[in-house]
Amino acid sequence: MEPRDPRNPRRWWILIVLCLSTLVLTVDSMALTVAVPSMAEDLGASARDTQWILDSYILVFAGLLLASGSLGDRFGRRKVMLIGLLVFGAASLAATLCTNPGEVIAVRVAMGVGGALIMPSTLSILITVFDEEERGRAMAAWGSVSMLGLVGSPVLGGVLIDHFSWHSIFFINVPVVALALLAGVLLMPESRAPWQQPDPLGAVLSAAGMTALVWWIIELPQHGALGGSQTVTLVVAVGALAGFVIWENVTKSPMVPLVLFKHRNFSGGSLSLALVQIGNGGLLLVLTQYLQFVPGYSPIKAGLAFVPLAIAALVGNGTGVKLAVRIGNRFVILAGMLVMVACFALLTTVDASSGFTVPAVALGLLGLGAGMAMPAAVGALMGTIPADKAGVGSALNDTIQQAGTALGIAILGSLLSSGFAAEMPADVPDEARHSIAGAAALGDPGLLATAREAFTASMTTTFTVSAIGVLAAALLAVVVMRDKTPAGQASKDEVGLAV
Repeated sequence: MEPRDPRNPRRWWILIVLCLSTLVLTVDSMALTVAVPSMAEDLGASARDTQWILDSYILVFAGLLLASGSLGDRFGRRKVMLIGLLVFGAASLAATLCTNPGEVIAVRVAMGVGGALIMPSTLSILITVFDEEERGRAMAAWGSVSMLGLVGSPVLGGVLIDHFSWHSIFFINVPVVALALLAGVLLMPESRAPWQQPDPLGAVLSAAGMTALVWWIIELPQHGALGGSQTVTLVVAVGALAGFVIWENVTKSPMVPLVLFKHRNFSGGSLSLALVQIGNGGLLLVLTQYLQFVPGYSPIKAGLAFVPLAIAALVGNGTGVKLAVRIGNRFVILAGMLVMVACFALLTTVDASSGFTVPAVALGLLGLGAGMAMPAAVGALMGTIPADKAGVGSALNDTIQQAGTALGIAILGSLLSSGFAAEMPADVPDEARHSIAGAAALGDPGLLATAREAFTASMTTTFTVSAIGVLAAALLAVVVMRDKTPAGQASKDEVGLAV
């Protein structure tokens, strides 16, 4: 009689639910960037309003990730994910009725709460449903769906804006959320950690610290590191996060097991992914502007231009999973990140006459490299997390990456903006000095040609910094991380980490 397979027979259906849940977050964020001009015009939103429409979500999302991961471990990851989907779907539906910027910002805050409940649960459920043998394939499939959403959503956003209003960007979330909710209720098992005492002080300190940190990062391009209220915000961030670390090390029931950072694969994987996110932070935003204002592509055509990224990412995922089995995660991560460095190096050669050929090749390299490296890095670090800490461990990884993304957008956005202003002639109108969109709006062909040259010149600096960030991530991964030793031969850094 053959032994019964202990794995959940519905695990691949469960993966589809997890992919749908992640997809709705990805599609919403990227499609919204295409809708912003139309939305701002219709609502009469100022530049500051527009910034907060985009930033309010990430502010709440990043601030609540750790607390929501802990909630999933304690009260049930499936339950928390389904609640998150309900909140996100209801807020999306409410957004279709908004008539002013304040209402949209409020809705985006609610969507941030829903997103923070969804994201840690999806990854923690994945690592508890799939064993080590299948986890790599599941992670690659999950990553591929996220990448397809990332690339396809600008196209979808362009189509919806062309045929409907900006409200449709939010309404499209509703049927996806409904499908994910139905499938989650019918197919997904509940999982939770053994009960332990709650850690309300840890939750408050983590939320306050992360919110203040992301707020400080968001305000960097406009106010600098210490300008205006930035000093106070930074002090709050550092004080709250330092207090959080101290408290988690002395309390008997910590919300976050900081002992995970003693594991080389967790610390190396998390920090290298954060560096990659800093490098990637502004890539899509920069290239979307380049394609629309330099070659002059429409939003739909600009979205379609990212197809090489999606195709190459699928190839990279498949290749990376096979290579990881043969040579280990560490060298797959190194190889993938070096391919990503080649992408950024190639993008530094783009000028106003390059068209799309060079960016297309670079995006193909990015997709291939990220498709190999990212699932391997996430799989390696998540493999170090005990099952009873899956939710908060996943949230800790997500939080580090979100901070990297926010920091990358702030740094690269600031570099792009300041570089563009420096390249523009001193006598141009003020609205044309700070953005290529402002120069294009004036309708002067000569000024637009100058702005295109200035924009591509500032892109070179931006992508050079990105290349350095990803190269540092590659070196960090190969130096710090370790592949699993043969069965029964635990490495020294793995001993005693089963918390």
